[in-house]
Amino acid sequence: MRLLLISSSNVHGYGFLDHSEPEIRRILLARTRVAFVPFAAHDHATYTLAVHERLGRMGLEVTQANTAADIEQAEAIFVGGGNTFRLLRTLYERELLDAIRARAELGTPYIGASAGTNIACPTIRTTNDMPIVETPTLAALGLVPFQINPHYLDADPASTHKGETRETRLLEYLEENDTPVVGLREGSMLRVEDGTTTLLGMSPARLFRRGEAPVEVLPGSVIAM
Repeated sequence: MRLLLISSSNVHGYGFLDHSEPEIRRILLARTRVAFVPFAAHDHATYTLAVHERLGRMGLEVTQANTAADIEQAEAIFVGGGNTFRLLRTLYERELLDAIRARAELGTPYIGASAGTNIACPTIRTTNDMPIVETPTLAALGLVPFQINPHYLDADPASTHKGETRETRLLEYLEENDTPVVGLREGSMLRVEDGTTTLLGMSPARLFRRGEAPVEVLPGSVIAM
C-alpha cells in the first residue's frame, strides 16, 4: 500500500495543502486522476471545488467520488477533512468503504487529511470530533494497524484549564483498548509504503502504547508497531 496520512490540510504560515505538496507529489508517482471524497464536510460541491483548484495547480485532475465506480476508475484517492462521524456514516450509506479499502490494498495511492486520516485506522475511536451523527459502527478502513490522533495538542503548562488534556484522553482510550496511538501534531504526516510507516513533516509525533509511558518520535523516523 501507498498511504499519505496528513494531520491537517491547513497549517499556520502555509496555504491550503502547501506544506504537504511535496509528499503528495511523491506518493502519486506521476498519477494524475484523483477521486476526491468530500463527505466529512456539509457542502460537498464547495469542498470539491476548492480541492479541484488546489490540486489543479499541481497538474492533477480531480473528480468527486460519489459511487464505487468512481473509486474504481481513479488513479488515486484523496479523503478530505471535516467531521469524522459524518464522513464514516456517509461512506457506509454509499457503500464506499469496501471499494476504497480494496483499491488501497491493491496499491492505489490513498491520501487522507484529518478525518480522512482517522478513517485509515482500524476505528475512529481516537478522533477529536463531536459525534454529530450516528454511525453504524466505529470500525473504519483498517489500512494501518494503529490509531491516529490528528491535530495532537500538548498541554499548555501556563493554562488555567483544569479539564482533560489530549494525552489524558488517549490514555483513557488505552485503558480499554490495546491498539497503539500516534499523536500527530500539526504540520506532520505519516507515509506508509510496503508496510513501513515513516513520520514526515516539521514536528515530532507522540506514540502511546498500553502500559508504557508515551514517547516522542522525530521526523524522519520509522515507527515500528
